Amino acid sequence: MNNGERLYKISEIADITKVNKTKVWRYIRDNNISERSMKGNAKLYSEHTKDVIIKAFSNDSIHFATETKADTSRILLEQIEILKGELERKNDQLDKMQSLLDQQQQLNLSTNRQNEKLLDTPQKTSEDASKDDTDVLEPTRDHYKGEEVKTPKKGLFGWLRR
Repeated sequence: MNNGERLYKISEIADITKVNKTKVWRYIRDNNISERSMKGNAKLYSEHTKDVIIKAFSNDSIHFATETKADTSRILLEQIEILKGELERKNDQLDKMQSLLDQQQQLNLSTNRQNEKLLDTPQKTSEDASKDDTDVLEPTRDHYKGEEVKTPKKGLFGWLRR
């Protein structure tokens, strides 16, 4: 040791500054700081060098913490906006799906009524069919008596009438 001054290894400076040894080594290398002496293979640095490194890393950590909070806030706000957009698109998709489902149910109901009508009436000739002006959405006059009578029917759509 020189002049009774305490000398520090990179690992000791890293422990004091609470950063890893590689970061301390890079700082020393990048700032061309030379060691005061050697103890075996370990390079030793002065008290002044230790203080400079501590100050450098404490300033960096304060700056980094402030930057990190600002960056985090900005990133979170961007993510919120993205999620709001996705939620809007999903709501639009749900509305469209509901509309399509309603249309499908109406079509199924219409098809079922047509099938029921075809099963209940005797087969018509093509000439009779062209004169048919009944609305498939309206109950047939012959079978409608004010209340609905359900009779079990066999066939493809029989299970829907239960």
